[in-house]
Amino acid sequence: MDVQQKLDVLGAGAQTDLACGSCGEGQVRVRDEVGRWIYPAVRPDGKLIRMLKILQTNACEKDCYYCATRRQRDQPRATFQPDELARLFDQIHRARLAEALFISSGVVGGGTRTLERMLATAELVRHKYGFRGYLHLKLMPGAEPAAIERALQLADRVSVNLEAPSSEHLAKLSSTKRYTEELLAPLQIAKRLIDNNPALRHKTMTTQFVVGAADETDREIVARTAQLYRELQLARVYYSAFQPVENTPLEDHAPTPLLREHRLYQTDFLLRKYGFSFDELIFDARGNLSIEADPKTVWAVNHPEFFPVEVNRASREQLLRVPGLGPVSVRRILQLRRTQKFRTIEQLARIGADEKRAAPFILLDGRVPARQLALGL
Repeated sequence: MDVQQKLDVLGAGAQTDLACGSCGEGQVRVRDEVGRWIYPAVRPDGKLIRMLKILQTNACEKDCYYCATRRQRDQPRATFQPDELARLFDQIHRARLAEALFISSGVVGGGTRTLERMLATAELVRHKYGFRGYLHLKLMPGAEPAAIERALQLADRVSVNLEAPSSEHLAKLSSTKRYTEELLAPLQIAKRLIDNNPALRHKTMTTQFVVGAADETDREIVARTAQLYRELQLARVYYSAFQPVENTPLEDHAPTPLLREHRLYQTDFLLRKYGFSFDELIFDARGNLSIEADPKTVWAVNHPEFFPVEVNRASREQLLRVPGLGPVSVRRILQLRRTQKFRTIEQLARIGADEKRAAPFILLDGRVPARQLALGL
């Protein structure tokens, strides 16, 4: 294959990896030969950038039953040599098509050897071509500490896809991956390295779960997520609703509804941004989140003793528990109420709150705003 053909094959191979907060989620990308693998991404500092997502190779010795690059699947295989991929990204960056780079890979010759090839690419990108922008490296299963440390030195963010919430569930997705030793261990090693080296303190980590392929419950996924945030201080956890791939062992497995993925993201925000703990989340008898209502509304309906909340006096923590109010609208409420009182539902609407969702759970200067809505005021 020539470079353009490799870009097409290995860009396609990386598209399912959620490497950033908005990688392709509902946003239009350029549909030329290069731009279709460049995604809008949000850096840890909130800046919107364009990211090239690419595999070093789609050859793989692992047998993940859901994966398009699994070793037994008949498909075109391609590999970028480190100098080839580094040169290609430099050209893309200099053409101002992308400001960030995400490199993942199929596993060939073990996790450490695979990661070393990716590191060789990163070394060239950083030192030969002088790239100082955002770089995300995928840590390979079972990679050794020295390779993980070098990845942290070169990259702004590293990640390992746990794929499932436990060893038992991972066994339903692969016979060639070990949960604790190969997937969880690199994250634990990276955490120790970050903690023990002040020069690495600003580096961040993420992971990703495949949702619905291993008969896991939402409770099991969220319990593991909460543990990862608590013990490893991950920056993000991503959730990918399982979609069957032709010519894989799970090709006849039912796809996971995207609404289930959405509910997991909503729950994830409650853990990261709203001050909720895992023990406060509500699951049904089967251990899953409600499909009918978002998780914060479910909590609110089940805790009538907490409401109504007086918008003009409540603390930030109390306001964040109100359906329809988020971190941005709560911040605006706290700022504005220093000089004014909130008396009408329209005032909440003007600051970006979802006033209809909030109305049943709040008071505005002692009055129930739901009546204003009912009257159309």
